[in-house]
Amino acid sequence: MQEIYRSKPMTDRVLKTDSISFSAIPGQSKLFTRYQEEPLSLRKFYPSVIESHTQAAARIPEVLSNYKTDRSQLCDALAEINTIYGAGPKTFANIDLLRDETTVAIVTGQQAGLFTGPLYSIYKALSAVKMAECLRGRGFKAVPVFWAATEDHDFEEISSTVVLGKDHELRKLQTSENLRPDDKPVGSIILDRSISVTINELFDALPETEFSGQLRKTVEAAYEEGYSFGDAFGIFLARVLGDYGLIILDPLNERLKKLAAPIYAEAVEKSSEIVAALIERSADLERNDYHAQVLVNEDYFPFFWHSDDGNRKPLKKIADGLFRLKNEKTQFTTAQLAAAASSEPQRFSPGVMLRPVVQDYLLPTLCYFGGGAEIAYFAQNSVVYQILGRPVTPILHRQSITIVEARQTRIFAKYGLTFTDLFPGFEKLLPRIVEKAIDPQTGEIFVEIEEKISKELNRLDQTLSLIDPTLAENLATRHKKILYHIAGLRKKFHRVQIEKNDIVNRQIRSSFSALLPNGHLQERVLNVTSFLDRYGVYFIDWVYDSIDLDDKGHRIIYL
Repeated sequence: MQEIYRSKPMTDRVLKTDSISFSAIPGQSKLFTRYQEEPLSLRKFYPSVIESHTQAAARIPEVLSNYKTDRSQLCDALAEINTIYGAGPKTFANIDLLRDETTVAIVTGQQAGLFTGPLYSIYKALSAVKMAECLRGRGFKAVPVFWAATEDHDFEEISSTVVLGKDHELRKLQTSENLRPDDKPVGSIILDRSISVTINELFDALPETEFSGQLRKTVEAAYEEGYSFGDAFGIFLARVLGDYGLIILDPLNERLKKLAAPIYAEAVEKSSEIVAALIERSADLERNDYHAQVLVNEDYFPFFWHSDDGNRKPLKKIADGLFRLKNEKTQFTTAQLAAAASSEPQRFSPGVMLRPVVQDYLLPTLCYFGGGAEIAYFAQNSVVYQILGRPVTPILHRQSITIVEARQTRIFAKYGLTFTDLFPGFEKLLPRIVEKAIDPQTGEIFVEIEEKISKELNRLDQTLSLIDPTLAENLATRHKKILYHIAGLRKKFHRVQIEKNDIVNRQIRSSFSALLPNGHLQERVLNVTSFLDRYGVYFIDWVYDSIDLDDKGHRIIYL
């Protein structure tokens, strides 16, 4: 366990951190855990794989020599975007640094979720910031960039979030159904007055603390009627991480679309080659007993089409060199689409298999910080980089963190638990809690009775075996049934005791809500406002100070 100095307001204590392997966490994919533990063994799928973040610097000459985008136009666009977001001086200093032809970008990104969505959005951003700072400390020029995935159209995923309420219960917040678009990119959704209702619900759910007032001002400054969902996301993220110099990129920006036109056109022209390679790569992954993250069929096309009314529609291949908008009659040839990509790039947005290549065409990307699913994507789309003549960007797993507050630490100490004890779930943990903390005497009686019954029935079995083997077989069946019924009674005893002991019940359930909400890692469910409300912006500093890029496990931070 590590100890890290904690800045104000709690200077009398230090942060303690710990780490557990992802292989010890249920639900992790085989490909992901292998990538974390033995990355070089997967070079076939990740040509630029590196074992440590410190090795990324060796790629700088390759990245710079292959980067052709006009930095001046790129940085003008980034300055425009971040001015809208109200970014701080450090961000604009980083944009100026990016104008230097020897500067590289450390990139990450996420969908524009409500109030920034799950915690891992923040952890991604801080991972990129930490990496950029590490490189600059070694004499290299690097800046952190956050690609806000405003082009996506998964409204269900971005329109809600979950916070930890006053009594450590989970509270889901949902934007109004009136905001639901047809097929428009989520970043272009315009907030209406209903967003104030959602904000009120947020602060009704959170406890009132010394930080609540400032947090409310920050939220209301970002999520305001008339702002787009994408801009609200950017403004809030910029406010929360203002002191860290993060550059936020909105891919819907028209200047960036024009800069991406050449790679768009080339990808359209080579779309058949791209699809064939993706299908073969997916099959290769499956032959190696790995799961292909994205299903790619023969009719797949790597772009979406943006219609005159702003809708984002998938294109499907219907014949060689011929494509049609899904559920419509409108058709295009490869030549028509390539011409449109050059002259009207705002008509296009890349699909998940192409987006990283576009991102790394626009930016001098040294490495990308992503989650487990994105690592799986990169196993597939490395072939797209190669077909388009681009150097394959290595992906590093973002810092993965669970925050354990003092309340949970006390509960763990009281019942002799650790974080990993929660993994089997509440029902599996129940016997341990009841029989060790609530009613150990009755638990011991159950154990004694089961042992005595088994001992006596085994003695009877020996006698019956000598008389008639079929009697012994019958006894064995009844033996199992007797123990089964006692086990059932024991479970009912556990349930009755936990329900009778309301304090214990609430303490254990609140620990699950806080640390494994809905059975998932905390970072995949809870929103950052849960902690900003309790600890203010100091929470961001504590997380940043706790990041260890050498640690490929899941980190536990004890506040």
